[in-house]
Amino acid sequence: MTDDESLRRLLLERSVRRGDYVLASGRRSAFYIDCRPATMSAEGMVLIGRMGWAAICRAGWKPTAVGGLTMGADPVSYAIASASFGGSPPVDAFSVRKEAKEHGTGRAIEGNFKSGDRVVIIEDVITSGDSARKAAEVVREAGGQVLGIVAVVDREEGGAAALQTSGWPVLALTTASALGLRDRP
Repeated sequence: MTDDESLRRLLLERSVRRGDYVLASGRRSAFYIDCRPATMSAEGMVLIGRMGWAAICRAGWKPTAVGGLTMGADPVSYAIASASFGGSPPVDAFSVRKEAKEHGTGRAIEGNFKSGDRVVIIEDVITSGDSARKAAEVVREAGGQVLGIVAVVDREEGGAAALQTSGWPVLALTTASALGLRDRP
C-alpha cells in the first residue's frame, strides 16, 4: 500500500464522520473531517511527517520552521519537523496561538520561530482558508516570510484558491474528492 493509500485509509477510519454538520463557516455539510485522531496516531505521525516533508522538498521550499494555528496544525507540524531530521538542514516547529498571551512574554507564536524566518504554514483541513490565513498573517506581522501552505486535507471548497490568490501556494496531501466525500447538492 502506498503512503497516499495509507493516509486515505487512516483518515477514513479515524477522522471522517458522515451526518449533518454545521461547519465553522456556518454552512451545513454531510461530512466532517476531524484530522486529530489520525494526525495524533503513531501511524499518522509517520505518514504525514514523511508526506509533508516530501511535499515541501518537491516544492523547492527551504523553510527554517513549520507551524500553524494551534491545535489542528500542531501534530502535523511536529511530524514534519521530525521527518526532516537528517535532512540538510532540518526544520523546527512552532505554534501560532489563537490569541496572544496576556501575561509573561505576550507572544502570539510559541516554539521555534524568530523574525526573519522562512516558514511553511501548516493546516490540518482547509475549508475557507481562514485558519491558515490567520496563522500566515500573524507570522508575517512577526517578521516571518511565508513560503507556502501545506494541508493534510483540502475540502475543495475554495479555501486553497483564496489562499493562492493572496500569494501563498497551497499543497494538500489529499482532498475530499480523493477520500470519496461529496456534499449534498
